[in-house]
Order: sequence, then structure tokens, then C-alpha cells
Amino acid sequence: MNDIKRRAVIKSLVSGGLGSFLAINSGVLNAFSSTGVGKSNWGQYDSSIVIDGLSGAFSLKEPVTQALLDIFKSSGISALNMTVPYPGDDYVETLKKVRKTQAIIEQNSGHMSLIQSASDILEAKRENKLGIIMGFQSTEMLDESLSGIAEFAKMGVRIMQVSYNGPSILGSGGLVKKDAGITSLGKQAIEMMEAEKVLVDLSHSGKRTVASAIEYAKRPIVISHTGCNAIYEHPRNNDDTELKAAADTGGLVGLYLMPFLEGGEHEIKADMVIKHVLHAYNVCGEDHVAIGSDQGVVPVNDGPEYRENIRKEVERRIAAGISAPGETPHRPPFIPELNSERRMELIAYRLSQKGLSDRVIEKIIGKNWLRVFAAVWN
Repeated sequence: MNDIKRRAVIKSLVSGGLGSFLAINSGVLNAFSSTGVGKSNWGQYDSSIVIDGLSGAFSLKEPVTQALLDIFKSSGISALNMTVPYPGDDYVETLKKVRKTQAIIEQNSGHMSLIQSASDILEAKRENKLGIIMGFQSTEMLDESLSGIAEFAKMGVRIMQVSYNGPSILGSGGLVKKDAGITSLGKQAIEMMEAEKVLVDLSHSGKRTVASAIEYAKRPIVISHTGCNAIYEHPRNNDDTELKAAADTGGLVGLYLMPFLEGGEHEIKADMVIKHVLHAYNVCGEDHVAIGSDQGVVPVNDGPEYRENIRKEVERRIAAGISAPGETPHRPPFIPELNSERRMELIAYRLSQKGLSDRVIEKIIGKNWLRVFAAVWN
């Protein structure tokens, strides 16, 4: 890995974007090799609306190849929420990346489409395209005028978070020790997002920020990618009260496939993901739980070189004192048993093995997202 790519990886790891970033940057791994995973079929999958509430499709620095487009098609995913800027990107950098994302989608319009309404997702499904929902996970592109909210919304950004791991002008992230809740500017931002039909996302937010934002909001709110503290307590996971509160707005919670679902240094198994999904299902109800994998569509080429890169980067983070809780040198930032472009089908299959009906599974892997998008965007 050359110094430029190494610095890019470190920047991403420091900001916490360890999962989807490493899954789509070929400077770190050869992402286009087959994993041999994904042989557990769920019969309804190819006919279902499948939506990943937090994922990665392509890198803005690498060409979109036919191999990548073929993986999109075989994934069965109808649409995904793709974070466009990295946390830390300012207004100018974010504007560049939004325009670049629009251009890449347009250049590959036979395979991808920009999603701005729920009906766009249905159309992408009919045309067997991958729908791209542009989203933000941070607020550095906004100033105190908040004018960027309307500007970026008009460009097609349909999901925005109020914070990342640290403090923001709108609220506090989950790693902030003194979370004062949603700020006065944050309240204005929520009003503007709702007026512009932008979905408010409370992923990464601290407890007081989550509670106060939900209390202030008038429309459905989501926590797009998280885990359940009742199963494993971690700053990136949420308590049952927070999960239920998001559901009570008419929104939902998305469960991720990250290493913050269980303690220890061992690889996390798919059953632990299902345990979190079922817990959220029991807390929130069948209409308010979904998947936000925090993984790229393309499966990781999980070989010795990749594991060695992960080990070095995590050890460097630990030595520098910037490691997030739960990071260990020997645990990959994904679930090996679900390391497939059809990971959503693997999740559906395992949910069916736990006794959930096809009707409920269809909601969890896509229809619940579609309902929330329709309520907020339309």
C-alpha cells in the first residue's frame, strides 16, 4: 500500500468508517474475487424489494468496471443508502463528491439510478438496477446558516445524520462524554430537513441527542445502522428505549454487520447478527426493524493480505490512542459468514430458519425502509 492510500485508510479509520470503506477500496484489497459464500437460498428473495439502509457501492477514486456492475446485478439489492462524503469533509469537498456521485450514476445509467422518491426504488427494481440514495453521516459540510441542507437536498441527498462519533454543531456523537443533547441549531436543522423531505438519521448519536431529537421531530426518524445494547453494550449501539422511541415516530432501526455486536476478539458469527435483529424486532415491532449493514455491496477478498492490513491498522490505532471500543487486531470489520454480495438473502434465510414468516422477512429486508421513505420523501 503506498503512502497516499495508507493515509486515506488511516483517515477513514480515525473517523470510524472501518467497514464500508475497506470493502470498496481496492488499494486495500482485491474486492472483485468470489467468496464462495451465499448458498443458502430464500425463495422470495429475487422478487422482493431489498434495501440496505447503510452501504457502499463504488469508490469515487476508482473506475466502475463491468465486474462491479455485474456484482450489483447479482446482489439482488434494489437500493442502498450510500454515504457520499467522508466524515470530516467540508462544504467544498462534499459538493465535489455529490457531483461526482451524480456523474458516475449517470454514466452507468443502464445499471444504476439516483433515488429521490419511493417510486424511484420501485422503478429500479423493475429495471433490475441498483438504486443509489445519497446520504450524509456528518455535518462538517454545514455552517451555522444551515443553507447547505436545502442545497444538497435539491441535488438529491435524501438522508442526513445530526452527528458522527464526536461533537457536531447539531448534537453529540456516541463517543462524546458530556452529551448535552440536540443543540438549538440542531432543532433548526431538523425543521429544515423535514421541510426539505430529508430523512433524519440518529446513528452514531449520543443518548441525550437521540432522546431530544426524537422529542423535537415531527416526522419519522431512523437509526439506520446500529446494534442492541441489551445484547452487547457499546457506544455505537442503542438502548431499548432509544430503539422503541425511533419506532414510535413511525421510523425504524437498522441493524449493522459490524464488530460491535459482541465482545471478545473472535470472529462474529451470523447467528449474533440474527440475535440483534430479532431483539429489535421484539422491541420495535415488525414494521420498524430493518438492515443497515455498514458494508459494501462487493464482498471482501478475505485473505492473508487483507487480514494483515487490518491487523496493522488496528494496532496502529491502539498505539496512537484512537482505537474505538471493541476494535481488536484479529477481528475483521465484517461478518465472514455473511461475506457475500447476497448477504441480504443470507440474513433472510436465517430469519426464516428462526420461524419468521415470509411476509415479515420481506419487511425487514426492504419494505420497512420503503414505507419510511414514502412517508418522509413523498
